[in-house]
Amino acid sequence: MKRRYYPKIHEQVFRNVSEQNMTLDEVYQRIQRFMRSNPLCAYQLVIGTDAQVHAGHTKFITSIVIMRRGQGAWFCYRQVILPREIESLQEKLSLETTYSQEIAMYFNDDKRSLLEDIILPHVYKGSELQMYVDIDAGTDPKRNKTAAFVADMVGRIEAMGLSARVKPEAIVASSVSNRYTKSPYRGRPTAAAAK
Repeated sequence: MKRRYYPKIHEQVFRNVSEQNMTLDEVYQRIQRFMRSNPLCAYQLVIGTDAQVHAGHTKFITSIVIMRRGQGAWFCYRQVILPREIESLQEKLSLETTYSQEIAMYFNDDKRSLLEDIILPHVYKGSELQMYVDIDAGTDPKRNKTAAFVADMVGRIEAMGLSARVKPEAIVASSVSNRYTKSPYRGRPTAAAAK
């Protein structure tokens, strides 16, 4: 009997429906372009990760979304494939948070300042930029098994000097990234005889 073995994949490039293989620098340039196209707006830059366990592997999707309140958004995502089925809810949530932190670190003070400079001339007309890391967890223990871990995950994000959001506000993790975790990894698994 043969069993499918999945490779460990930790992508460093992003994609969306129209572009592939974007580096983080290219993603940052797309965000700047999106904001420059209409600097007289309120923006939210949000990073969020969701995971889904599939047969033989766990698929993580980290999304970066720049939202122009009430006027559209631009997004991209990357995947991480771990060749095992993660059963621990705490481990899964911790890894989701880690992968979001990995991307959030790229958006340091200098990069955020450059984005803020785009809207700065219009702040008295309602322009703003907020940055969040969405955590796919909720605080209500009756509805969310993740409630016990929320404080730890939020603390990790706040220790970076960033703001964290949880369900139901964490729409990037629970909606955008979630959409791309549903299908299993479709790359080439390696076949090996089961021992």
